[in-house]
Amino acid sequence: MISGQVIRTSIEELHAITKVNLCVFDLEGNVVAATFDTNDIQTGIVIDFVASPADSQVIGADHLLKIRDEGEVTYILAARGNGDETYMIAKVVVSQIQNLIIAYKERFDRNNFFQNLLLDNLLLVDIYNRAKKLHIEVAAPRIVIIVETGTGKDATASELLGGMFSVQSGDYITAVDESNVILIKSLDMGEGYETVEYTAQTIADMMNMEAMMNARVAYGTIVNELKDVSKSYKEAKMALDVGKIFYAERKVNAYSSLGIGRLIYQLPINLCRIFINEIFGNNVPMDFDEETLTTINKFFENNLNVSETSRQLYVHRNTLVYRIEKLEKSTGLDIRVFDDALTFKIALMVANYMKYLDTLEY
Repeated sequence: MISGQVIRTSIEELHAITKVNLCVFDLEGNVVAATFDTNDIQTGIVIDFVASPADSQVIGADHLLKIRDEGEVTYILAARGNGDETYMIAKVVVSQIQNLIIAYKERFDRNNFFQNLLLDNLLLVDIYNRAKKLHIEVAAPRIVIIVETGTGKDATASELLGGMFSVQSGDYITAVDESNVILIKSLDMGEGYETVEYTAQTIADMMNMEAMMNARVAYGTIVNELKDVSKSYKEAKMALDVGKIFYAERKVNAYSSLGIGRLIYQLPINLCRIFINEIFGNNVPMDFDEETLTTINKFFENNLNVSETSRQLYVHRNTLVYRIEKLEKSTGLDIRVFDDALTFKIALMVANYMKYLDTLEY
């Protein structure tokens, strides 16, 4: 149901334009909003009018009219003034409030529809039937973008996104929890992943710089049918999780660019433990000191190039070689050799994944 504040704002604006005093009652005769003193209008008169078959009634200087929603009476409007002009203004006000009720119901219904669509709570026939009723295009390119804002900041993020994207252009903003805001972005013909990446980067920059949030953004793949929006949502959700585990330095992660991280994310935890134990035994990579981990990561970043790595670490080449050989003695892997480097890199990612799982609360 539409809020009393919305009705109050609406009739105050209409009163300022028409100079006609207005009042809206609920079906028990209580004042919802008014621009004049209504003490002289008895509650019984309003209740009797609700029960009467008439749509309008004149009592003294007041024109009473019924406000309906899908044929059912929801409110009573009183317009104070004499003559046909007041009655006509009252009819306009009734039409305005009825349209507001429809708009707010549609907004709520659309939000509810998209929430259930994302969570796979709708049958295929329900998706098409409700989409038709809500005037949502079924066949159109869309993509789901998730903005992780942190608990309690979703309202601010929704407001900011609402200023960037509009329902008129086919974009919808919703949420299924208190930590994430979900943008279902409609794409025009010719728009692809470059456009989506630019949009995601813009959102991340705005949230982190203007709103001072430590926001992360992730998106799925483009789908062309409304029924597949839930697929894009699941992909975006995976991209968000995988990004936090393996690509913490990135603020934007795309499902299509997760690489081997996506594969590791779907491995059973028992298999991960067996793999780590076979490679390292008790010397788990996360137990290495900061200097060793920094050396390893920088060496991988520079494609196993000893000279470039030593230059970026500001250490002598021999010092870097010493660290690598020391690592080889403790693990049995020489990361200067491609196969050993590949094994070590995967093991590091698996160890990060296990560490992430340990932080989750079950």
